[in-house]
Amino acid sequence: MKRFNYNGILTAILLLTSIHLFAQEPQITNIGNRTSLTLNGVWKYVVDPYQTGYYDYRRDVRDQMPNPSTSESLFLGYKAQDPSDRVEYDFDKSDNILVPRDWNSQKEKLFYYEGSVWYYKNFDYPAPAANTRQFIYFGAANYEADVYLNGKKLGKHIGGFTPFNFEVTGKLKPAGNFVIVKVDNTRGLEKVPTINTDWWNYGGLTRDVKIVEVAGTFIQDYYIQLGKNNPNEIDVSVVLNGPEKAGQHITIEIPEAKIKADCLTDGEGNAKTTIAVKNLKLWSPENPYLYEVKLIYNNNVLTDKIGFRTLLTKGTDILVNGKPVFLRGICIHEENGIRGGRAYSMEDARMLLGWAKELGCNFVRLAHYPHNENMARVADELGIMVWSEVPVYWTIQWKNPDTYNNAHNQLTDMITRDKNRASVIIWSMANETPVSADRTDFLKRMIASERQLDPVRLVSAALERHTKEGSANTQVIADPLQDYVDIIAFNEYIGWYDGLPEKCKTAQFEINFDKPVMISEFGGDALQGNHGSKDARWTEEFQENLFKETLQMLDKIPQLRGITPWILADFRSPRRLLPDIQDGWNRKGLISETGDKKKAFFVLQDFYKTKKTEYDKK
Repeated sequence: MKRFNYNGILTAILLLTSIHLFAQEPQITNIGNRTSLTLNGVWKYVVDPYQTGYYDYRRDVRDQMPNPSTSESLFLGYKAQDPSDRVEYDFDKSDNILVPRDWNSQKEKLFYYEGSVWYYKNFDYPAPAANTRQFIYFGAANYEADVYLNGKKLGKHIGGFTPFNFEVTGKLKPAGNFVIVKVDNTRGLEKVPTINTDWWNYGGLTRDVKIVEVAGTFIQDYYIQLGKNNPNEIDVSVVLNGPEKAGQHITIEIPEAKIKADCLTDGEGNAKTTIAVKNLKLWSPENPYLYEVKLIYNNNVLTDKIGFRTLLTKGTDILVNGKPVFLRGICIHEENGIRGGRAYSMEDARMLLGWAKELGCNFVRLAHYPHNENMARVADELGIMVWSEVPVYWTIQWKNPDTYNNAHNQLTDMITRDKNRASVIIWSMANETPVSADRTDFLKRMIASERQLDPVRLVSAALERHTKEGSANTQVIADPLQDYVDIIAFNEYIGWYDGLPEKCKTAQFEINFDKPVMISEFGGDALQGNHGSKDARWTEEFQENLFKETLQMLDKIPQLRGITPWILADFRSPRRLLPDIQDGWNRKGLISETGDKKKAFFVLQDFYKTKKTEYDKK
């Protein structure tokens, strides 16, 4: 999301002008298969906790001033011209930092830092060919990013986990370019997520940064997927961007399937068509088949690897290609504990999803925010279905229109980026949000928007369970959102936050919906290598026993069609304070931060072997 919350005394005209200049630019998709120059690597950085480079001493925004001070306006990248110049920063003499990476895991002094950091990178760009355009692309920046090229502001982006881009056509020089980004990961009550979470607030340019080059009029975005529960039709929509976008022919080719079809853009550059198909090899966890798809416009070819599968719910079943599936899942945070810090690379994705495959998973819940694009693409290859989520987490400002627009834009950006990934089967709206009229209205609006953006995939949210009033141990989900989701998913921690594992033996679940049910979280903490009695918290044996009791309890739910225990691997969280056990780590992982498996890993692995055999017979 891009919005502007300028402090200080600014005129209404100036504010309106700034909003117009730095409005949201449409997301360009499939960046990895376009011509680009990487800006990854070594950058310079300056830590600015008081945001001196952004605000003056009257709290006026420097980049909105007609003549900002060269002495302190860091976005200018100004260098002293003579000994009398007062310039109170110097990127050339500043420390190095790697991009993509977070700053917390790279610099010990920034481990707990929350605030503004200025990033600086100089680069050359050879004169581009005629009739081409250039964009600067960011895979993500947590949380707010103000972007400047050669001292001029390109725009602002808000939201720490989705991609964004700005056009830089005509603004690049053959030599001596520099990009400056102010990244601010300060938490706020009005933000999404809000102040209170249970994961590390990694700041920085956490994903790829590139200069992307395209034709003057180019394919910006597209959707190529099977129609809703229809294996014989592919729905196609394409968006052209450029001065010649109206009345243009675009060709779609899937050579292996002998498919070739044309579509024509309307006056807005949008084209839609339907392609009749027969006997496609359908994508599934057992056979994750991907076709090479070509989109051709004006002799420019954009390629992608796309899988095709049908998806729907029928009663309490989830059907993939018409066959019932049990979602043998696990939750994952976007973190590489072995290296430390945010996960971002293809190698990180293969490690995390490889562990999930070893566990016996055919499904992962990517919590609690959109993960990097590599995760969905590797999941496509490995045959792992995906739940993707926006960080509407715990308690946010349900009545604040800016907060809603922020959440809605993050949802839109997530769907826009990953809508062609066969692995993604569920869009999740929220996690553990307290029931209220304002909250339910907020989430209903989000769900309605999702169904317009993507009518095929399933909708869910991680709800909460409660013990039924007047009962000994009857569990209910008293949440009106159940009426609006396709899958009823809820988190439960009986045996950890609610009693001991023995309580699982008497628990009963009262769920009066003819819908699939999924347990989106359960589990308990264990320090890897800490052994003892199954009654001693924090031991592997306690966690192992908790998993045994919980799995027996959950398997009695008639509508149960999937589980995603919390969580694949231990991850950092400032909420976890117990010395010698937690030390700033959430220890509910089945794998430690060193990559060692805990005993509960093998309990779940055995359960999944049984479930796979059961569903293979259906």
